[in-house]
Amino acid sequence: MRKIIFIGRSEAGKTTLTQAMKGKKIVYHKTQYINHYDVIIDTPGEYAETKELAGSLAVYSAEADVVGLLISATEPFSLYPPNVTAQANREVVGIVTKCDHWAGNPEQAAEWLRLAGCKKIFMTSSFTGEGIADIISYLKEEHETLPWEDVKAQYDNLGYGEGESDKKMNINGVLI
Repeated sequence: MRKIIFIGRSEAGKTTLTQAMKGKKIVYHKTQYINHYDVIIDTPGEYAETKELAGSLAVYSAEADVVGLLISATEPFSLYPPNVTAQANREVVGIVTKCDHWAGNPEQAAEWLRLAGCKKIFMTSSFTGEGIADIISYLKEEHETLPWEDVKAQYDNLGYGEGESDKKMNINGVLI
């Protein structure tokens, strides 16, 4: 699986998204330093908010295959300047967090990420699970099989045939 680094403001949901992607219980935890979890690099928001610390994000992004710029749907402004992704020598994706929040405006957050230069944007909620599987599938490499693909293959071997959800499931151009 490709490695991703999460970059964003404090309280954008980087650590919560990390917990959700790992299948852990969601508990508030303030990230104090850069954490490596298998295929996820979780960074403190202060690194993106402070010019003296921002250079370290460039150093740590060298260890990742994909840079994930996070912005909360509840943000009143964007941290990212227009076309900032042009500075990266890695693939950059946008991730809108807290899409289920009552005060959120996910469309505005997604537009800010597009202005920053993100071509691919994921809409997520760590509490409902929305978008989590999409990110994991996106990071998957060709030769890998994800756990839910194994379960689906076992179910299909029972011979019950395709259900309606099977007809809609298309991962990497292959109907599974």
